[in-house]
This record gives sequence, structure tokens and C-alpha cells, in this order.
Amino acid sequence: MIDRPGSSAVSPTLRDIAKNFRLAGWIGFWVQLVLTVISSVILLFAGALSRPPGANQNSPTTGIGVVVTIFGILVLLFNMYWALFCYIPIGRRLDGNPANRPKRPETIQVLRTGLIASLVGMLLSLLGAQATVGLLAAKAFNQGIGGFVNTDPSKFIQPLDILVVQASVNVILAQFFGIGTALWLLNRVTR
Repeated sequence: MIDRPGSSAVSPTLRDIAKNFRLAGWIGFWVQLVLTVISSVILLFAGALSRPPGANQNSPTTGIGVVVTIFGILVLLFNMYWALFCYIPIGRRLDGNPANRPKRPETIQVLRTGLIASLVGMLLSLLGAQATVGLLAAKAFNQGIGGFVNTDPSKFIQPLDILVVQASVNVILAQFFGIGTALWLLNRVTR
């Protein structure tokens, strides 16, 4: 239980919940930051090395999948903010002055907001990955089938195309970590 009227001392259970919030906030922030930086660098690298838009219309490096994945990264930035400026301060408030402790409904609402943001980010990331994989499948089918060999090198799957898939998967993993963190904390609060 988060708030106990008339209780001025911090119970061991409340102390554990406070510690869990601080720990999950910091771990969530750092894991998401690392995966976001890696994904962003990959997408910047892919964007810088991609051919001009007129050269290949079916390129995963210039497709809608990258745009949607970038929106997933923007949601990750919100999730990192949420972990750093909501989860960690709640942990500090739970361990501090009883008058400043958040009420259980307030704490649950913070967790729900983080969970919803992570779910929206996961949806965007999955859509981005699906679009990228769809473009790669189209390139694979155009590489040559049954005696027909394509001679246009821009229609072959390039290593850069696979890096775009890797960036999308990293964003999905970061969003999954945000969902797991929020669900784990919600479980701790509602026990």
C-alpha cells in the first residue's frame, strides 16, 4: 500500500516500493537512452549514405518505415523523460516526508501514462519495422527469379537496408523495456 493515514514512519514495504521506483526509473532511462542513441545513429548513417530519392523508390532507407520508426524514437524520448522526471521523483517522495507522499491513484496514473506511451511507441515501431521489411521483401523478389537476373544494382538488398531493420528492432526492444518497467512497477504498487 502506498499511503497509510496516520503513519509517519516509512514501512519496509513502502521503502521497497520507493527503491523499486528509483531503480526502475534509472535502469529504464539508461537502457532506453542507449538503444535510442544506437537506433538514431544507424538511421542518420543510413540517411546520409542513401541514394538520392529519384534513384530508387523502393529503398528502406528512404521509405515510410524510417519515418514511422523516427516517430517511435520520439515516443522513446518521452519515455526517457517520464522515467527520469516521474518514476524517480515518486520513489524519492515515497521515501521522504509523509505529507509529500503521492497517493496510490496518483502513482497508478503515472504508471498508466508511461505504459500507454510505451504501447503507442511499440505500435509505431512495429509498423515502421513492418514497412521496412515489406520494402526489403519487394527488393528480394526483384533480384531475380527463375533464370531472370536483375542487372540493376540499386534493386539488390544492401547492407545499409539491413541496418535500417536493426534500428527498428532496437526501437521495438526499447519500447518493450518501457512496457516491462511500467508493468513491473504497477505490480509492485497494487500488491
